[in-house]
Amino acid sequence: MRAFRAIALGLVAGILAWQATVLLLEPPRYMLPPPLDVARTLWTHAARLGRETLVTGVEIALGLVLGVAAGMATALATVALPRFGAVLWPQVLILQAMPVFALAPLLVLWFGFGIASKVVMAALIIFFPVASAFADGLRRTDPDLLDATALTEASHFQALWHVRVPLAVPALISGLRVAAPLAPLGAVIGEWVGASGGLGFLMIQANARMQTDLLFAALAILAALTLTLRALVDQLAPRLAPWAAEEAPPPFLQRFATRKTQTR
Repeated sequence: MRAFRAIALGLVAGILAWQATVLLLEPPRYMLPPPLDVARTLWTHAARLGRETLVTGVEIALGLVLGVAAGMATALATVALPRFGAVLWPQVLILQAMPVFALAPLLVLWFGFGIASKVVMAALIIFFPVASAFADGLRRTDPDLLDATALTEASHFQALWHVRVPLAVPALISGLRVAAPLAPLGAVIGEWVGASGGLGFLMIQANARMQTDLLFAALAILAALTLTLRALVDQLAPRLAPWAAEEAPPPFLQRFATRKTQTR
């Protein structure tokens, strides 16, 4: 609840600053409509905005699942199989260095104008911070803990699964905090390049027709989706890694410590 309360306060502050800018500078409405006009547009175009939000929301959800799964699998593969990782990780870095806007037309060409290209675009943007953060967390495991697991005759993969992965979950959560708010950006970029629906498609149409209030309404929904995703990650973090906030060692390390003592 604290995360959602902070978001609400931030939104109120942003709207007040927006209204103050309109009152002080008096820009033309087609450049910066007042918040009240945007709120009225949200109400009058609720049905249309709802349909486009549903399209973009599905793309974001699928892209988030695909990107997180691919990022975690890549990080695990590079650490579990060091030789394979030495070949794979440079390819990941090369792909990460490519501009997103340069990849978007190719994805539309390869996957079509449907939902697939938008899901892949969202997944790509999510993939890199998740893979980088999780791989870094896996590599930074305390060597003394790995030595302790070796005394219990645990295999390389057992140590990876029971020690490295749980201790790397906080790093994974940090990657999710960065990646989750980027998911809407990936979906919208894909819709800008080529789509028949979604908030990005609506924004392109509104901009071409000088419907700035509708454009701002779509932006407001997109901002709400972004903030909601970040808040959800913050809410899930204590459940994914409750031991990160505890002074006592997590249960899996207690189990290995007990086995180490018995072997002595």
